[in-house]
Amino acid sequence: MVVSAPIRTGTGFRGVLARAAAVVSALVLAACDPVGGTQQARGPAFGPTIDPGQPVRVALLAPGGSGSADLEWLARSLKNAARMAAADAQGAAIDLRVYDTGSSTEQAVAQANAAVDAGAQIIVGPLFAEAANAVGNAMQPRNVNVLSFSNNAEIAGGNVFILGNSFANISNRLVGYGVRQGKRNVFVVAEDDIAGQLGARAIESAIARNGARLAGRINHPVSITGIDTVTPQIAAAVQSGRVDAVFMTANNQAVLPYLTERLAAAGVRSPVTQMMGLTRWDQPPGRMSLAQLQEGWFAIPDQNLRAQFDARYRSMHGEQPHELASLAYDGVAAIASLARSGNRNAVNTVGLTQNSGFSGVGGVFRLRPDGTAERALAVATLRGNRLVILDPAPRGFGGGFGF
Repeated sequence: MVVSAPIRTGTGFRGVLARAAAVVSALVLAACDPVGGTQQARGPAFGPTIDPGQPVRVALLAPGGSGSADLEWLARSLKNAARMAAADAQGAAIDLRVYDTGSSTEQAVAQANAAVDAGAQIIVGPLFAEAANAVGNAMQPRNVNVLSFSNNAEIAGGNVFILGNSFANISNRLVGYGVRQGKRNVFVVAEDDIAGQLGARAIESAIARNGARLAGRINHPVSITGIDTVTPQIAAAVQSGRVDAVFMTANNQAVLPYLTERLAAAGVRSPVTQMMGLTRWDQPPGRMSLAQLQEGWFAIPDQNLRAQFDARYRSMHGEQPHELASLAYDGVAAIASLARSGNRNAVNTVGLTQNSGFSGVGGVFRLRPDGTAERALAVATLRGNRLVILDPAPRGFGGGFGF
């Protein structure tokens, strides 16, 4: 399933793509399926106020009970991380109650309603975009906000916030850094699936936002033939002299190694033409030794902070947390920090969207009025088969950081 080197046979490549896509869809990118947020615009104080002297009642919706080993690990990680955050509240009382949703949208809605019937003042979760959208619709007339684990900005807004790291956030960080390094002419290479097209849209928006220039865009099928077909076209665009950087969506696990290998063979590689991507190029670890990925740019959370959380989690629970466990910790910890300060708006939009943001597992983050999360990210590269930080994650939201 994991690809650490280019796949050269058509059958093997397609098989790996199918298996990788199934796993990625189950865990993360299914949370990128556009379902269209239907929540209506809300006033500046949507959600209840709390009594700071009483426990804040928080419901966690986790994908437990699905029967999938991967989703069970993820659900367990989310639950454990949320409980860690509640225990860390120190000065605030969090009444955390956990509800299993499986992978069902209908079950997520039913559990959210049951949670609010039992007194929940805010929902943390669910995972998948369709479920988060449906839960948001169900919770809106009940005056309850939803902090979902999705990274799909298409469903953000109304009473739904996304805690996941969105394509827009990653794109903005990389394009902004590139502009400061003189990489203003950006060529976009996108997969022709849903996630790839959403990623390309985010990259183009970041190009416009940061005063860069869209030097062109090409979409490719997720196949060997599709990549082989577009490689000469990308190389020709780069050789025109009007391209400083190539920004790839490369969301599918098997695409990045093969696409970059073909481009390198055509003479397109960093640092002469700066390559950058929406996904982490250091994962899985086998990628770090791929020659064609050296000196490419990607964005990551603060690794020191994340390592501290992972070590603490392992010591408490005896296993490595799922990468998304941090989202549950961040959501509960943000609510706790507001309650600890005596803020009656800890679960409504006045408090949740405070401009100063919150300290998270991977660095500072804040929730925006449009429902998206803005997360501080570092710009990283691979150099000598090792991870190197080119520009550390900002520690706050001053100095022009952010959207």
